[in-house]
Amino acid sequence: MRTNNRWVIAIAGVFFQIALGAVYAWSVFRVPLTKQFGWSISQVTLTFTISIFVLGFAAFVGGLWLNRKGPRIVALTGGAFYGVGVFLASFTHSLVWLYISYGLIGGIGLGLGYIVPVAVLVKWFPDKRGLITGIAVGGFGAGALITAPVATRLIQSLGVLSTFAYLGVAYLIVTIIAGMFMQNPPEGWQLEGWKPSALQTSQRAGHDYVLGEALKTWQWWALWMLLFLNTCAGIAVISQEAPIFQELTKVSAVVAGSMVGIASLGNAAGRVFWAWVSDLITRRFTFLVMFILQVLLFWFLPSITTASVMTIVTFVVLMCYGGGFGTMPAFTADYFGPKNVGPIYGLMLTAWSFASAVGPLFIARMRETAGSYAGALHVIAVVMAISILLPILVRPPRASVTTGAAPQRSFA
Repeated sequence: MRTNNRWVIAIAGVFFQIALGAVYAWSVFRVPLTKQFGWSISQVTLTFTISIFVLGFAAFVGGLWLNRKGPRIVALTGGAFYGVGVFLASFTHSLVWLYISYGLIGGIGLGLGYIVPVAVLVKWFPDKRGLITGIAVGGFGAGALITAPVATRLIQSLGVLSTFAYLGVAYLIVTIIAGMFMQNPPEGWQLEGWKPSALQTSQRAGHDYVLGEALKTWQWWALWMLLFLNTCAGIAVISQEAPIFQELTKVSAVVAGSMVGIASLGNAAGRVFWAWVSDLITRRFTFLVMFILQVLLFWFLPSITTASVMTIVTFVVLMCYGGGFGTMPAFTADYFGPKNVGPIYGLMLTAWSFASAVGPLFIARMRETAGSYAGALHVIAVVMAISILLPILVRPPRASVTTGAAPQRSFA
């Protein structure tokens, strides 16, 4: 479906991401799977870890592919892999089958699909780069809002395996329809009547970097680490969200599932909110504020016993988590240009992959060995405190590559 209406493409991108973002509701499957098959917390959590780990590398492949063949074929392929992977999970009889279906096949679909709206919309909206990338991935953060309560009800009435079947078909339909709208602007297209402001020009790359050129700058690796640290903290909570709510506030599984859905709004809202804020106060200062907030929230989280307060605090934590994904595509386009943001940001998403291997398994292992989540949450708070240095130190590439350039002290 071809259209030059950039807002139609943006809406399709949001629906596409909502379907993919249902992966964030994984915690509602954890307890039913452990009870039905007798698997440990870590074994079930590894499924989610595999899917996100594969996502990062698949996103890099998708970024390279869409640069050569266009975004539509990549979106359709990603949607097909994801829907089929979740559907195949309904035939689970062993951990290996669950890992291959939901983890590997579903993860490939997630990565191929995730990068498409980001790479497409950053080209259609040069005037709203931060906001539109936040909107582009905001749908991903909202996926659990719909899926968590729906999946909880389906599990109670149909069982966990049948739930995978119904959800897989639904994801396939939504992603195929929305993926048909994914397209780049025509060659030479420019937004009529718009010119970048002096502030926007000062924050953006003087030319479009290619992937190899970007990787030679220390700034690319600094942005990778920013994304890794922010993601590691948030994804640890997401992977154990429902069990954390049940343990600390003593609510039922149904109530915990509803709390997951409400808190997931923070993941979605944070992607849009912090991306919008980053257009106003710059990307670096946005990350600095988010890191400081998380130090405080993670430290006091284990002492909360009221469901309403727990939901609010987790909402803000997930706002910061989502804010990293909402802000980083624009951060990348600022530093390295929008033309090749697909492969450059696609490779950067491997930070998400490695965070998925560290955060969820760390908190699951700490829970099993210590008998509570408090120790793990306090460790995360300390790590985030140390991480505050990174957004203070990072500078645009031109500050180090331009001859005679003075160090830049303003947050860019």
